[in-house]
Amino acid sequence: MSNNANHQGVIVRQAGPLALIQDTGRFGVSHLGVTQGGAADWISYRWANWLLGNAPDSAALEIVLGGNLTLEAEKEVTLALVGADLDARLDAAPLAPNACFQLRAGQRLVFRQPKTGLRAYLAFPGGLDAPEILGSRACTVREQMGGLLDDGKPLKTGDRLTWHGAGVASRALPSKAVLPVNTPGPLSLVLGAQASHFAGQSLFHTFNQRWTVDDRADRMGIRLTGTPLLSGPSGIVSEGIPLGAIQVPPDGQPIVLMNDRQTIGGYPRIGALTPSACARLAQCLPGTEVRLRPITATQAQMIHRRQLGVWD
Repeated sequence: MSNNANHQGVIVRQAGPLALIQDTGRFGVSHLGVTQGGAADWISYRWANWLLGNAPDSAALEIVLGGNLTLEAEKEVTLALVGADLDARLDAAPLAPNACFQLRAGQRLVFRQPKTGLRAYLAFPGGLDAPEILGSRACTVREQMGGLLDDGKPLKTGDRLTWHGAGVASRALPSKAVLPVNTPGPLSLVLGAQASHFAGQSLFHTFNQRWTVDDRADRMGIRLTGTPLLSGPSGIVSEGIPLGAIQVPPDGQPIVLMNDRQTIGGYPRIGALTPSACARLAQCLPGTEVRLRPITATQAQMIHRRQLGVWD
């Protein structure tokens, strides 16, 4: 990583509550107990890199809530911002998301508070400069791994961000770019083998009530509250957990397991959200109401292939 004082970049003048360097995450290491990590709204993250002509897995900044995160440029740079509207200001002037923009030397970029959505993605030319650990630069706080200094910590005041690229291909989002923060409708769920453990009435409640996103939500898991779901066994033999798995603990309130989830778990699972549904849920503020809809594994695969196809 190049992060010396002579290398000009972008300085963190004020740290927000949670600004993390993320990429597509770590794969093939869950048997070591290492979680996936990576951008929670992977669709917005990928569009941010696409706007600059970056490789799809280039490291970018995931900004949660805003919280007056303040970045100051030491040299002119073209950046791309996609995802939540965190009331970003460029030298006090409003900056709309989902586009490229110029940050000139001495200018400050401030993310204040959510207006729409929860997570914004800021892409840099060629991707942010950070150590690659187990094939990824993703920052996972719980495991103290990755990020700017490979300590798993969010950005702090005084940190300097540098990047790999120079010239960029500044693009505009095409009409086919459907972003999770603007996508209405229910979240798609593939029922799993343990769905048979749940009472018929609980399966009815799963798909016929509005669930509320609880404030107990982070990059590890998002709790949904509503009519409790009841299952036969209170626990099962621990097994591997995929992205979007919906565990149901004894209180009956489901937990959707996200990018920084544990690698194994022993609560019954009713199924798993699709990757696109996970991206949408990652943009939901506490108190947001969501609905679930069942789809088959084949339908989920087709949806995911179509989503990946928009970048071809």
